[in-house]
Amino acid sequence: MTVGIGEKGSGAAAVAPGVPVDGARVAAALLSGFGLLLMILTFQPFAGVPDIPDEGGSTGNVINQIGYVSLALIYLAAMLRLSERSVLAQLRSSSLIIVLLVAAFSARQAPDPEASLRALLLSTFALVMVVGVLVLPRSERDFAGAAATAALTVLLLVYAAILLAPQLAIHGSEGVEGGHAGDWRGHLTHKNFAAPVFSILTMIGIYCWRSGIRLRGLAIIGLGTLFVLNSGSKTTMGFLPIAVGLVLFARLTGRPRLVLAIHVALVLLVAGLTVGTVLSPALLQVSASLSSDPTFTGRDEIWRFAMTHIGEKPWLGHGIFGFWQTPVVTRLEENFEASWDIRGIGSAHNSYLDAMLMFGIPGAVVVIFCLMVLPLRNYLRAVQDPARQRLADLFAMIVILMTYVGMLESFFLNRADPLWVLFAFAVLGMEFVSRMRTRRA
Repeated sequence: MTVGIGEKGSGAAAVAPGVPVDGARVAAALLSGFGLLLMILTFQPFAGVPDIPDEGGSTGNVINQIGYVSLALIYLAAMLRLSERSVLAQLRSSSLIIVLLVAAFSARQAPDPEASLRALLLSTFALVMVVGVLVLPRSERDFAGAAATAALTVLLLVYAAILLAPQLAIHGSEGVEGGHAGDWRGHLTHKNFAAPVFSILTMIGIYCWRSGIRLRGLAIIGLGTLFVLNSGSKTTMGFLPIAVGLVLFARLTGRPRLVLAIHVALVLLVAGLTVGTVLSPALLQVSASLSSDPTFTGRDEIWRFAMTHIGEKPWLGHGIFGFWQTPVVTRLEENFEASWDIRGIGSAHNSYLDAMLMFGIPGAVVVIFCLMVLPLRNYLRAVQDPARQRLADLFAMIVILMTYVGMLESFFLNRADPLWVLFAFAVLGMEFVSRMRTRRA
């Protein structure tokens, strides 16, 4: 590849006439690393908590719009010039195409269909860069080196901010997030978003170490893990070792099907102890016996509210980005007995509930199947080839982690949100490695 992936182990990647082989290879690797860096860092790192837009106001971000449109054009041109056509052709049957079609169809149900389609278009532009990160490298060695450099650069920037300008990277005691004072949030707006991202950086470090990039790999693992431990996100602290442990256990035992069965059981367990507590007093009692906060900082009220409105439009939903922070919610009367003013909430804090709110239950089933189930099937295919196991393990770790994180945070198709683009990176990467062989050098 393209992620070191070539069509059925073909020889060196085709290079456009007149382009020096070495120069093309270096350019491809640099673009891959730069793209991954931006996926993690975003165009506005350390920007703080964004303001809630006024009703009827634009939720668009000009910097993101210009930036990701420009990058999409750059990476599209680079892929057409530097990547194998046979690899790019694999995108025609990508499950993400189905996800985007479901989302586009749902836009008709949104209060402002044009605004919903514009937001979806930004998500699509960001995905072009994700594809470029995966398909541009000429070998897995190039991809691993680019990933190591990108991950370590982000970590060094964040740790520099923590040491030199902590107000930019650590929650303060002021404002509505004062309860998180001292928790690390890095370059992102909240510790609950930062902890999964830095968990993924840790997984990239494990992959780099296994790929022979030992020093940088160990540095990434150490710095990433230390960040997660200081983020104060207890759930992510638990999910990270589970996701890594499951995949490594599958590698040690050679029984990936058994491990995936354990993963499915854990998914049901996490679902029952989180959103399931809203539906079952028995599950709430079990959750309370295991956690000091079975409401998950008031999320139970948001989940209950979301479920009520899923029932209003169960078949077609409210449309992509057509519910939260729209008149459907903002014009409701304030519930002074609730822990949250629901009118200012930006998501259901549960990816699966938000999928049902946006796409309806049938659409959500299709989206969840494409994003959470198909990657596991692709993993079983990929690990049959020893040459593809390291990459398959990396992508599986990310998918498994984000399956659990999705119980407490919403990220499906969320424009250029690092949680979404890194998850899409794993889903697409798993598709590629399940269909093609990796080229090591």
